[in-house]
Amino acid sequence: MSSCWGLMAATQMPTEVLISDIYAVELANRGSILESKSAAATFSLLSCVSKLHYFAVHFVEKSHKQHSVWIPRELVFGHPDPKACQEWVRCIHNFLNLDDKRPKKLLVFVNPLSGKRHAVKTWEVVRPLFDRAKIMMKVVKTDRAGHAFDIMKEITTEQLNCYDGAVTVGGDGFFNEVLNGLLSWRHKAPYPPSPVDVEHYIQENAGQPIFPHTDAVQNAELGARAVQDAEDHAELDSPPLCYDKDSRPLLPNFVASRTEASHLSLHQSLQFGYDPISEGRSEDKSCKENPMVESSRTSLRAQHEVPNPSSGCDNIQGSCTSGEATTMPSFLNPSFRIGIIPAGSTDTIVVSTTGARDPTTSALQIILGKRLPLDIAQVVSWKSNSKSSGEAPCVRYLASFAGYGFYGDVIRESESYRWMGPARYDFAGTRVFLRHRSYEAEVSFIEVPDETTHHIRSELASCRNEAVRNSKKVKCLMNCAVCANGIKSDDPIVFTSGVEMLPQTKPQASKWLKSKGIFLSVGAALMSCRNDKAPDGVVADAHLADGFLHLVLIKDCSHVSYLRHLLRLTRKDADPLDFKFIEHHKTTAFTFVSHGEESMWNVDGEVFPACQLSAQVFRGLISLFATGPQL
Repeated sequence: MSSCWGLMAATQMPTEVLISDIYAVELANRGSILESKSAAATFSLLSCVSKLHYFAVHFVEKSHKQHSVWIPRELVFGHPDPKACQEWVRCIHNFLNLDDKRPKKLLVFVNPLSGKRHAVKTWEVVRPLFDRAKIMMKVVKTDRAGHAFDIMKEITTEQLNCYDGAVTVGGDGFFNEVLNGLLSWRHKAPYPPSPVDVEHYIQENAGQPIFPHTDAVQNAELGARAVQDAEDHAELDSPPLCYDKDSRPLLPNFVASRTEASHLSLHQSLQFGYDPISEGRSEDKSCKENPMVESSRTSLRAQHEVPNPSSGCDNIQGSCTSGEATTMPSFLNPSFRIGIIPAGSTDTIVVSTTGARDPTTSALQIILGKRLPLDIAQVVSWKSNSKSSGEAPCVRYLASFAGYGFYGDVIRESESYRWMGPARYDFAGTRVFLRHRSYEAEVSFIEVPDETTHHIRSELASCRNEAVRNSKKVKCLMNCAVCANGIKSDDPIVFTSGVEMLPQTKPQASKWLKSKGIFLSVGAALMSCRNDKAPDGVVADAHLADGFLHLVLIKDCSHVSYLRHLLRLTRKDADPLDFKFIEHHKTTAFTFVSHGEESMWNVDGEVFPACQLSAQVFRGLISLFATGPQL
């Protein structure tokens, strides 16, 4: 730095900053700097200058106390020539623009009712960071439940491609709303098998491998290809192709039952002698009250309709301006990501993906364009309750945790106490715990042999961190080796069709297993689910993008035993699953059937009625503006 330059900064500020850590640069008006001749000053004017022009470099710095927390800092430079300052600002700004990972335009949703209703204030605090970074934004403050879902569902692909991502200011439920609006009709893949079909398969193929001739990825690709081919032939008005096992990647030699065939394309459904369009259905009122559930079923019905070749539609993607055509375009922008600025009750997703429940940290990671692939589970409700019949399947996408029994009862109970804010969960949880209700259910899941994770241990054997090397549980952290195996965090993640798995974890002979009994809760975790009340989460070693979910089945036990489990959740480095009454299974898909008294499902903090349910994992289906936790 020449002797003509001046620098305003604290003595503890760094003397150099990486371009990748700079989020903004701008001209600044800081008044005059008095001449200083002190040679001991770390940053001072080195020449006799009484008035300077300034520019500020804004960058991020990690907190020394909390490594996952990012702090915005600035360095202010001064020079007597204003053109020199302008030239520096222009050069640095051009460097920042060269980074195509950084968002230039964002669609922001703010939920005023999230958490303690501080979302609007939270956004007002972090918005200046986005303005300083010169990011264009369209901000929508939602005014009703399902508002963000409707916008994301109805926005066209062309309009959505104008944005580099969507940002939610709210809680986990609000993020789930935007996620489901995004994926509602854009994600096309074979459904997971229904509980009825899994039961038939288990009975007819007891002890036989589920993938007798090929592996999971090949089956998934074949199933996706079958659906795509059927749609392509529909557009060309060609005779339908015949598929057997490939139309359902998780069940070989699949034959659709009448109640389950409604998910198939029209050509495939007609092969089985079932017309999902003409079949009458009675919808459950509890689903109709939820705009996301009702819209999901509407979009599913729309997917069965085939464009009329004589309608004059000339759209190469098969969609007509009339809205009646249903071959929806897929999601085209591979750089699209979703960001979350925490303003909810627990903010589990943010804590699990950034390591901190800090709005500023999340905002800075969005501005710098960080990318983190995230597993998403497709959850299908085949029946909302035991009394319903002839329902269309209802789809919900899951990002963090789904729970039945205790967790479902808590979320249902808490709906009556929304006026209490986040405290309603503690109040409702106490009431549900004292009732100590249990539910009879049957859970089937794909077995994942222990050998499939052996390669992870081998890679960690050379790890320099002794604590990590000797740990039986490998936590998902920043630059996670488990999640990076097969997916690069810098690569664009596109919407896939089929269950993707690690190359080293393709089960050659996996089987469907079954667990039947009386359960206090049934849980499915896609991530650790860390939060303020559970520092290690429900499953400490769950990973964000490894293609697996964790089934946690808690059998009926005493009040004291269940309380011990809940208390371990609140302690760091305690294992809440190390009890004889708890089953923990790692899997890629599962089905659920309830018997007798019924609870509700809690899907990412939202009520989801289902007494017959299926779920499957899609590895790295979306990307977040996040880095992963650094604990």
